[in-house]
Amino acid sequence: MKRFTDERDAETPDEVWFVEHPSIFTLGLNGDRSHLLMPGKIPILQIDRGGQVTYHGPGQLVVYPLLDLKRLKISVRGLVQALEAAVIDTVASYGIEAYGRRDAPGVYVGGRKLAAIGLRIRRHCSYHGIAINVDMDLEPFQRINPCGFENLEVTRLSELSTVQELSKLRRDLEPQLHLRLDHLSAVA
Repeated sequence: MKRFTDERDAETPDEVWFVEHPSIFTLGLNGDRSHLLMPGKIPILQIDRGGQVTYHGPGQLVVYPLLDLKRLKISVRGLVQALEAAVIDTVASYGIEAYGRRDAPGVYVGGRKLAAIGLRIRRHCSYHGIAINVDMDLEPFQRINPCGFENLEVTRLSELSTVQELSKLRRDLEPQLHLRLDHLSAVA
């Protein structure tokens, strides 16, 4: 992501990457290590995104929007809202009522966090992104204060619906991302 962002120019097409990571805790650029309560043997990686600490692992879909915000005329807040809205609209098709919070970016269901957002903007371009819990072990979240919030509960799609495959979520989410991002750049 960093190399792509460093090497891109005004003509470089935007990309959206969908990945699944091995077990790891990531701590944002200005993250407070006190939010790592009991990491155990799970590696900790300090990275250059915003936000505090989160967990990535098998069964979680991570989406990296590598976008030229200046060219698209999209604000950082607009990008956050578009990512949230794409997830909210996608899970609504599974019968799940989700929402975003202005004070704590991400997607929530019944007060529990389903998706975390952490971005980095450099040279007017975004990288890092949104992580959506699909069918993963949630125990590692008990070892941290997710996103810097004490006692924040997390959830996963497999508890809320019949969706258990990352491939299904990706197929359903991708058109929603395009719709939301296209709409943002059209109204700019």
